[in-house]
Amino acid sequence: MNGTNRRDLFLVTFSILSLELAVIRWMSQQVTLFAYLGSVLLIGAFLGMGLGVALGRKRPKLFGLTLPALAALSGVLAFSEKLHILHTRFPGRSVAMWGMENAKNFASSMAVIVALFAAVAIVFLLAGTRVGEIFAASEALDAYAVDLAGSFAGVVAMAIVSSAQTPPPVWFALGGIPLAFVSRRWTSWIALGAVLLFTTLSIRGAIFSPYYRIDLDRAGDVTGAPIRLSVNRDFHQYIHDFSARHLNDPALSPEIRMRLASAEATYRLPFALAPRRDSALVVGAGTGNDVAAALRQGFREVVSVDIDPRIIDIGRELHPERPYDDHRTIPIVNDARAYFEQTNRQFDVVDFGLLDSHAVFSAMSSLRLDNYVYTVEAMRSAWRHVRTPGLMSVSFSIAEREWLSDRLVKIVHDATGVDPVIVPHAIQRGRFFIVTKGIDPRVLATNFRLRTLPRPDTTHVEAATDDWPFLYLSPGEIPVGYIAMVAAILLIAVIGTRAVFGPGLFRGQSFDPMLFVMGAAFLLIETCSVTDLSLLFGSTWVVNAAVFAGVLAVVFAANALVRKGHAPNISLVFGLLFASLLVNYFIRPDQLLTLGVVTRSILGPLLAALPVGFAGIIFSSVFARSAEPNASLGSNLLGAVVGGCLEFLSMATGLRALTLLALTFYLVALFLYRRSEATIVNA
Repeated sequence: MNGTNRRDLFLVTFSILSLELAVIRWMSQQVTLFAYLGSVLLIGAFLGMGLGVALGRKRPKLFGLTLPALAALSGVLAFSEKLHILHTRFPGRSVAMWGMENAKNFASSMAVIVALFAAVAIVFLLAGTRVGEIFAASEALDAYAVDLAGSFAGVVAMAIVSSAQTPPPVWFALGGIPLAFVSRRWTSWIALGAVLLFTTLSIRGAIFSPYYRIDLDRAGDVTGAPIRLSVNRDFHQYIHDFSARHLNDPALSPEIRMRLASAEATYRLPFALAPRRDSALVVGAGTGNDVAAALRQGFREVVSVDIDPRIIDIGRELHPERPYDDHRTIPIVNDARAYFEQTNRQFDVVDFGLLDSHAVFSAMSSLRLDNYVYTVEAMRSAWRHVRTPGLMSVSFSIAEREWLSDRLVKIVHDATGVDPVIVPHAIQRGRFFIVTKGIDPRVLATNFRLRTLPRPDTTHVEAATDDWPFLYLSPGEIPVGYIAMVAAILLIAVIGTRAVFGPGLFRGQSFDPMLFVMGAAFLLIETCSVTDLSLLFGSTWVVNAAVFAGVLAVVFAANALVRKGHAPNISLVFGLLFASLLVNYFIRPDQLLTLGVVTRSILGPLLAALPVGFAGIIFSSVFARSAEPNASLGSNLLGAVVGGCLEFLSMATGLRALTLLALTFYLVALFLYRRSEATIVNA
């Protein structure tokens, strides 16, 4: 590989990885529905890259259209509100999405999803052509090493700009400038300028955290709340002023004063019920309403946990009661589940403060940021931190979803062995689910004159667990929307693949079925790595970025091993791969959580890395023999599209089953490998 190709390949793969993450983040902010469908966009990127890499040898000039295509997509997204696609709803009601589900017009909603998916695929198809062109003219493993190095650098760069809480123009400049440089066309620079203009226009005073686009506006006299905070263009929380000074403000109307008093009593209730006032833990603390309530109730210490550092900063800057400035408050930036597992402290009150998410934690998975918080195992862990006498309170917005209330009752009961007291409240049409230690809940309800609801029959209710953490999945609903969406994605993939590889798809020499199958399997084990390690260390962006970077680093090391001729026999590696997958199937992350922090910090990443490393050795060994590296790599990426679609099966089967599915794909790959070896010997 000459120096120009090496440089261009590094820059293009750096850009592709950066833009992949940038597009997924920005689209979730400009079309709110995609905050819940990040994996769909990732599948679109894989589909585009697979087709582009395979096509690059024949159509290298298409690369120059990458940034113009991105500019066209950016123009649509920048004006998503005026185009009436900002609040596109999901076609179906199988999953609760805070009002973003159950579209009135199934066809139009599907049309928006499919059109944007196709647009993303086109952008990455065009970008992938330069990668395919270089692979076609290079030694396969050398080119693959540069590809992995560029991708790794892209992940690290995006992690850095995310940590700096930068806005979208920075993300797209990071990924776009190298593409414009490699393109060597003035039209690419103009198109990049348009992308940066459109992304700048979309900001409109927003703040950006590692997880969300955050918008603040004055709620005014409608609610009596001074500031409303929205994430990804969707309401998230109010910043309330419940101080005595404000509640007694004569400028407030009697109706507003009554509403505020009711809301203040709701926030204060879990802390008022506590028999002691030594320490309280608030998870999902947000801007500090629950923290302020605990402080008003006289707690000597309040530990507040929230995953988003920027939301805590906003609370510190703007909350009228200044709860984060109080010396009794200890703010902690962490995932709630991770904090439960990382501390041995006990509290008089453990309060879940309307903790909910409006985003998936990784584009590799359909799990949301809070999915591992609302499981039986998580509640059991939280319960261990409740002192006797003491209580745990889970506040959640239920609205009309009685099935969601029933599931939370089941989760809390199975975790604690105590029937929760169910107390309805007016904030976001929510309910408290309160369990006590050393306190008779019936006496508690009577003494505080709580209006309680009868405990529902949860005999046949499925509780969310670490293996099936889908709190928001509606029981008994056929996921018509997901089925239609996946069917449309696969149809587009089949049409695109046939167009690139020709009508004799599986008979031709270009398409590589073994690497296709391995692509599907690898996407599944990568998904398992992300979900397993997020359970061990928290569903934070830091963990997510570390897993992405770690996977690339392990694959790079595997490729280097093969390049130097040190790889063991491939049949042996297949055996080690199968063994490592079975170990991961039987040893689950929740079992590792019972070990010490140091032990699980070693075993967790090691168990995740082993199948990735063995799969990487097999891939590089097979890839090295390819007569058409660009077509083989394209086949592998197209296989990842199938793996991404199959990830949705976890909603039915649980996450653990994905490991068995990956194992099945690798068994098929072994069969195809043995058949190809036999063909070579017979020839």
